Amino acid sequence: MVQVTGNSAPKQDWRAAWAAVRERMRRELGEPVFEAWIGPLNLESFEADDLRIGAAKPFVRNWVANHYVDRLQKAFRAEGFTPASLSIVISAAPNVVGGQALGRQIPREAQHQETPPANVAYISPRSEARTGFGQGGEEDKGLWNRMLHPQQTFDSFIPGGINAFGHGAAKSFADGGQADIPLLYIHGGFGFGKTHLLNAAALEFRKRGKRTLFLRAEDFMRHFLGALYRKDTLAFKEELRTAEVLIIDDLQHISRSAATASEFLYTVNAFADLRRRVVIAADRAPAALEGLGADVKSRLAGGLVVGLDKPDRDTRLAILKSRATEFSRHKPDVVLPDSVLERIADMDDASPRELIGVFTKLATYADLTKKPVTLDVTEEAVGLRAGPGAKTSIEDIQRKTAEFYKLDVKDFHSPQRARRVARPRQVAMYLSRKLTSRSLPEIGRRFGGRDHTTVLHACRRIEALIEEDTLFRQEVDFLSQMLQRRPEI
Repeated sequence: MVQVTGNSAPKQDWRAAWAAVRERMRRELGEPVFEAWIGPLNLESFEADDLRIGAAKPFVRNWVANHYVDRLQKAFRAEGFTPASLSIVISAAPNVVGGQALGRQIPREAQHQETPPANVAYISPRSEARTGFGQGGEEDKGLWNRMLHPQQTFDSFIPGGINAFGHGAAKSFADGGQADIPLLYIHGGFGFGKTHLLNAAALEFRKRGKRTLFLRAEDFMRHFLGALYRKDTLAFKEELRTAEVLIIDDLQHISRSAATASEFLYTVNAFADLRRRVVIAADRAPAALEGLGADVKSRLAGGLVVGLDKPDRDTRLAILKSRATEFSRHKPDVVLPDSVLERIADMDDASPRELIGVFTKLATYADLTKKPVTLDVTEEAVGLRAGPGAKTSIEDIQRKTAEFYKLDVKDFHSPQRARRVARPRQVAMYLSRKLTSRSLPEIGRRFGGRDHTTVLHACRRIEALIEEDTLFRQEVDFLSQMLQRRPEI
């Protein structure tokens, strides 16, 4: 129990005082921080001017006790009230309206029951605190909203060649190995398995009872810049650093602003100082990251740096056989012959994600049509028989995508940034890069004279959404199949 003693003031209206203090704290802290920490509190009791402020969960109680007791005490004094004591306790009242317990007078003996010491910032390792930091809308959710994929484990990752080292290093790191190395950095191309390893590490850390925060670099940047705008970066720092393990994906998307880069460096250094673990993934090695200073690159390079590469043929075949086994568990009637899997594995320039995409297309074809998947059908799926007349143009992609999303093609050339236009435009850019041989600058010119960085960002954004959202992935796959004009499939 945290207890702050002061001078007793008889016959003070503590319900009115609490209401006034809440409004003052709302103004001082801002709406997001207030709703995260002060809003859930209630006035438990005030016998003999001994105030007991209740929190529903131990995590919230401990955090408030460690960070906001002094501010609460000052707020009471600023409103003209002086409690004899102020205690932050675990609430026992389920019925709370306006932050006040309803009709409760706590017996004196019950007021002295033991609670965890609040001067220790204890965080339950298995709790996933959704504090609601920055609850301003759909794009401003709390930091702790990442859902893990239960199937993306270390066991389901098929290592091979150079990737065997990356897999082993990530597994050992998550198991508690390399105790003297606080940071693991994984780099490789899109679709090579970086996010899979990060997800597997997060699952392992949480299984070991570690409070694990999994963020994309864009999430880190958005929340930090939001806090900076609200002039409340302290709350962001405090919430971020309650984690015991920090995992950040797609670091190459971190903002080039000096403030964001500095905050990222401070965060990594803070975790290192506390002997907490950090896992980072990016599409390139630390030295090749753009927009980050030498100090950040040096810190990243000082960790355990491992690279992922395109798997060799044997590994590609193993990946496909593993996926076939998994698919057959749900669809036992769908069987793809080994010859088909071997033909897909022959795609030397394909990433594991692309291989799985071809497999999924063929397996779905077999499931829906109830027809066997022959090598001829496979050749069509792989695209070897696509002649010059079958090539998809950017104009076709724009027209079909606009029709699908009920837009006009000219919307793709306009400067509109509304989501209903921007997201379909990004999809069309992604498909243009995937289905044509046009360069990024050429694609950008076909979309209203945009530069190649805009196209690259669109492609990466769509790839990330495909990874996260099953329904969205089905939309894009449907458009892709429709545009490739394969009559057999």
